[in-house]
Amino acid sequence: MSEVHGHCDPAFSKVKEIIAHNITSGEELGVSFCVNIDGKNVVDLWGGYADRNRTKPWTENTITAVWSMSKCVTNLAALILIDRGLLDPSANVSNYWPEFAANGKEDVKVWHILTHSAGLPAWDAPISIDDVYNIDQANERLAGQAPWWTPGAATGYHAVTQGHLVSELVRRVTGKSVKGFISEEITGPLDAAFHIGVPEKDWPRVAELIPPPPFTPPPDFDFNCMAARAGIAPVMKAEYAETPEFSNAEMPAINGFGNARGIARVLSAISLGGTVDGRCFLSPETAQLAVREQISGTDLVLMMQSRFGMGFGIPGETGMMSWIRPDSCYWGGWGGSIAIMDVKNRVTICYAPSHMKPHSTTGDSRAESYVKAVYEAMGV
Repeated sequence: MSEVHGHCDPAFSKVKEIIAHNITSGEELGVSFCVNIDGKNVVDLWGGYADRNRTKPWTENTITAVWSMSKCVTNLAALILIDRGLLDPSANVSNYWPEFAANGKEDVKVWHILTHSAGLPAWDAPISIDDVYNIDQANERLAGQAPWWTPGAATGYHAVTQGHLVSELVRRVTGKSVKGFISEEITGPLDAAFHIGVPEKDWPRVAELIPPPPFTPPPDFDFNCMAARAGIAPVMKAEYAETPEFSNAEMPAINGFGNARGIARVLSAISLGGTVDGRCFLSPETAQLAVREQISGTDLVLMMQSRFGMGFGIPGETGMMSWIRPDSCYWGGWGGSIAIMDVKNRVTICYAPSHMKPHSTTGDSRAESYVKAVYEAMGV
């Protein structure tokens, strides 16, 4: 069985065993996994390989693309600005970004953006990945675009656009890019390994990915449906994550890089009521917004039942991530990464793999097995 490195409290040894088994079997290429309880890392593990040829060991400092798990940190930045009174979730977006009122968006609220209900799940086609890399021009297009449905009436996963929209709000109220805000005000002070994009000096630390197989639509797939329209605007390929253009870009919804330890440290701000190691990021009341339902129903893009707090998914008895405990919020990334913030038990769980699995927009069976083992060990 493959060796797994790092710290693991003996009570959580089953988690380590499952990770080791998955590396040996090939279910994992390389992985980091962290569990923080009451501000202490009871599990901080890494193992496997940082390259597809399995010659370069995954180390304590290896980082990987976490795709949409990036939204957790980006939306934490938005919550911090809400807590400071610089953003009002009930205010019109156009209060901060006047150009955004165009084409029927004058009543779109900040909370609509944070809950994927703003009606802008993608750009109007045609648009290329190079267009999206230019965040200023991409945001100009979003500002001029008409919503695809009545804002606030339903959710429709804003896979890439949410990060761009939040970034523009951050810039309008702070004068900083969201990349800069996160680095200066969150990850820097916490010495946490997470970046939007990757500084060139850190490129050698980045793990190679095993991309998932291409999506094969079923015979009855409607190519005019909302999911299909969103999926081509732009077309996203896992291979982009290993290009300088992706690493240098600011796409705060999807181009975050980090390891489980660093991301769990950042997101424990929510699980712990706003304060990490004596540093206050949020009031307890604002932290609670993440787990308080703002909207629910069938997501028009994901085509499944969803529930959203302010900036994060929240579990339900059916639909997405029903195996996550109540009083939690979460989000994950393409290929299987996931972060879970359990405010009831003051637990933060983060999983960052490099072997991307299909049909795993927000976590998969690997994450589920690790998380269930964590709670079995806790006895809750």
